[in-house]
Amino acid sequence: MASSSFFLWLLLFAVALAAVESIPVFVPGAYKSSLLKKQVKSAKPEIPYEAHYFPQVLDHFTFRPRSYKIFYQKYLMNSQYWHEGAPIFVYTGNEGDIEWFAANTGFMLDIAPKFRALLVFIEHRFYGESLPFHKKDLNSAKTLGYLSSQQALADYAVLIRSLKRNLSSEASPVVVFGGSYGGMLAAWFRLKYPHVAIGALASSAPILQFDDITPWSSFYDAVSQDFKEASLNCYEVIKGAWTELDAFGKRKDGLEKLSKMFRACKKLSSVDYARNWLWSAFTYTAMVNYPMEANFMKHLPAYPVEEMCKIIDGHSPRATKLSRAVAAASLYYNYSKTEKCFKLEDEDNDHGLQGWNWQACTEMVMPMTCSNGSMFPPSPYSYKEFADDCSRQFGVWPREHWITTEFGGMRINLVLKRFGSNIIFSNGMQDPWSRGGVLKNISSSIVALVTQKGAHHVDFRSATNKDPEWLIDQRRQEVEIIQKWLQEYYADSKQD
Repeated sequence: MASSSFFLWLLLFAVALAAVESIPVFVPGAYKSSLLKKQVKSAKPEIPYEAHYFPQVLDHFTFRPRSYKIFYQKYLMNSQYWHEGAPIFVYTGNEGDIEWFAANTGFMLDIAPKFRALLVFIEHRFYGESLPFHKKDLNSAKTLGYLSSQQALADYAVLIRSLKRNLSSEASPVVVFGGSYGGMLAAWFRLKYPHVAIGALASSAPILQFDDITPWSSFYDAVSQDFKEASLNCYEVIKGAWTELDAFGKRKDGLEKLSKMFRACKKLSSVDYARNWLWSAFTYTAMVNYPMEANFMKHLPAYPVEEMCKIIDGHSPRATKLSRAVAAASLYYNYSKTEKCFKLEDEDNDHGLQGWNWQACTEMVMPMTCSNGSMFPPSPYSYKEFADDCSRQFGVWPREHWITTEFGGMRINLVLKRFGSNIIFSNGMQDPWSRGGVLKNISSSIVALVTQKGAHHVDFRSATNKDPEWLIDQRRQEVEIIQKWLQEYYADSKQD
């Protein structure tokens, strides 16, 4: 299940463009950093799925002539274990190429034989190959206006219903799976389309990272806590490195010195590139602090946060904090020791980033700040600055309360206790996005599975013989709950 990521790889992200310009852009999915794009273009994961293309309509919610424009939505399918009437497990695609999600969601392939399940991975509109318009036209509200989570959920519903008809298996129960932004979509799909999916497993899904439901500083406080738990000295060195970095920006030879220290492939034109390079390394490493070697965002060792801190703690105390932070961050970008220099100013842009920027500027407004206790420089949040930036970029203004209006979130325990059912919210507390997730059981069938050491949707990775007991137990509980849903479904079907 080895792969690298686009951003999600993810992503995923970790600020969804919602913070002021001093905070880099991250997303809950995974692979949105431009620093990852070269890897994405260089290799494709090998996956046991066959690609198909579904004729999808452009707009599900209006009946104007243009609404009926067709684009071809990519989906992957594995029917190795399936038979008519057996379950269909559907992955609700994130903000990127669907192959990367399939390659990093080995859990579904692991459990398919037990359930004799058909596996389907549906690509999110406007990402990967599922583009309603030519790439050169994906730069304005005229085309990007059809990119939203609501349209994506409708895509999934239409495709699933059509697939079941074509397979002559209308009675097959559907369970949706998703991680990060895909996990948010999975949970929302269960709430919006309960007649299509009987249940949802939403891993690392920050559905409460909106409005003021979750403290705005929680994400970066969690990143900082991960490093502080690994080593207090490590945390303090990183916290102090930013002041030293800013000092270089005031020196006449500062950029030249920084370029050498960071092993930049070309001389830096701004301190901001060095700051973003460090910021991304520490943030993404906290997200993927997996208990096993992995190649998700980057090729990294097991427990990479601890490995970074060993690098910092192993340096001489006389070394500058910035040089120690750079050495630690290099683990993220060069664990394989294949890079001779680092492209800190790689401005190559693809639609993955543009698509998420659009979503962040319209509906996915997740305010984030850095508190004084964070290892990152204190950073405020200004909705006006954010909205002005979106207006300049796309000519639109964010609808900052739309997600909670459309899907809910406020007082979620009271709302879903009587209304929702059959959702698993899985989170690992070492994942910074977990703070915006559902961390307590809401009802007997809306369950929170929380692990103290888990990272970003680690439960979706393929099982290995090195998995810790807590991860094995988490997956076991997920399988048991899904099995219960299916048993109830089949029992109810017999009574009809």
